[in-house]
Amino acid sequence: MHANSAALPAEIFKAYDIRGVAEQTLTSAAVLLIGRALGSQARSLGHDAIVVGRDGRLSSPKLMAALVQGMCMTGMNVIDIGQVTTPMSYFAAHHLGTGAAVMVTGSHNPQHDNGLKMLLAGQALYGEAIQALRQRIENHDFSQGEGHVRQMDITAEYFLRITRDIGMRHPMKIVVDAGNGVAGAFAPALYRALGCEVEELFCDVDGHFPNHHPDPSVPANLIPMIECLRNGDAELGLAFDGDGDRLGVVTRDGSIIFPDRLLMLFAADVLARNPGGQIIFDVKSSRHLYAWIRQHGGVPMLWKTGHSLLKARLRETDALLAGELSGHIFFRERWYGFDDAFYAGARLLEILSQYPDASAVLHALPESLCTPELHLRLAEGEAARVMVQLRERAHFADAVELIFLDGLRVEYADGFGLVRASNTTPVITLRFEGDDAEALARIQRDFREQILAVAPEAQLPF
Repeated sequence: MHANSAALPAEIFKAYDIRGVAEQTLTSAAVLLIGRALGSQARSLGHDAIVVGRDGRLSSPKLMAALVQGMCMTGMNVIDIGQVTTPMSYFAAHHLGTGAAVMVTGSHNPQHDNGLKMLLAGQALYGEAIQALRQRIENHDFSQGEGHVRQMDITAEYFLRITRDIGMRHPMKIVVDAGNGVAGAFAPALYRALGCEVEELFCDVDGHFPNHHPDPSVPANLIPMIECLRNGDAELGLAFDGDGDRLGVVTRDGSIIFPDRLLMLFAADVLARNPGGQIIFDVKSSRHLYAWIRQHGGVPMLWKTGHSLLKARLRETDALLAGELSGHIFFRERWYGFDDAFYAGARLLEILSQYPDASAVLHALPESLCTPELHLRLAEGEAARVMVQLRERAHFADAVELIFLDGLRVEYADGFGLVRASNTTPVITLRFEGDDAEALARIQRDFREQILAVAPEAQLPF
């Protein structure tokens, strides 16, 4: 290992991105080295320029400066698009023709975390491609040169691309909650440009996140929006995560519409124009998607959880649309195939504006009793051990099908259960769905017995 890389912790190189605690595990010195590795890798792929953006976290400006410095040391030219959402950096890579972008963002992680999401040769880096950067650093395998930096604001072009694509039947009144993440700097203006009346919640960008954490997949974070909708006259609520690539939706009466149900609405819309198209959803999603997609003339496809994995699968299969329970929605029809919560929100408004009652349309989507994502926290390394033993020993007597695509998903005649090891934290993720309370309780009981058989000390969250 080269001396300069000795302080680079292996654990910051995650499955889908690079992530750590700012200036502790993810230091400016580490990010400079990562910038050198990324610049070198980009040059080896034929890139001559790369887009760089950052979110609204307190540590992002300093880390971005280190990243840019590292890239320039390799001879890579940098287009600095400033404080933006992650999807805006992806858009810039398409719009400016670089095919390469790096976003400094902690996404929805705790306040002091930060990280990098990376795109090279038009593809999100994940898995082995991220580990290859670490190897490059350890081998000190860097290009040498002197790159140049230029600033650019792509906001107007991004807004124009969306507003030209979206056709609203009538203007709507909506609530936007950005949780003080970077989405707040853009979302209200974008939806006003589409003709909406926007009530803002926590749209000032503040890296302290003083109101609630910017993660719309956690129901507690949506409470302010639910109260705002119940007490006001807005038709819909849109909530965004810390870097604007995940969407949460709340109806006028304060009901949360989980993203797998949103995917049903999007699938019906896309398939109306593209019969026979493939629609991808992740293993956490409702089993109702199978029948719904077939009913609307499409081909359902179950796939692994993870935004980078779904993007890759979308590209491999030429599917039209993909989505996962966490709120990442990927449109290839009329869009670029990357996850963009602003664009997904705009497509939702386009559909709902055709109806007099937006909430009624959303409530009409098929639904069973279901849990949100549940998390079983374990010691480092324990999640993998538990999953191996579950795969080997688990016996589900009433199961219709066992699916080992990503963890273990057990399909029943009246519901499903899922248990999988997180790729980003020492956690086992679970989700359950049942046609009624009895089915849901029975499925959870099955899983409780099987998990406790291999991990007797586990403090189960259900």
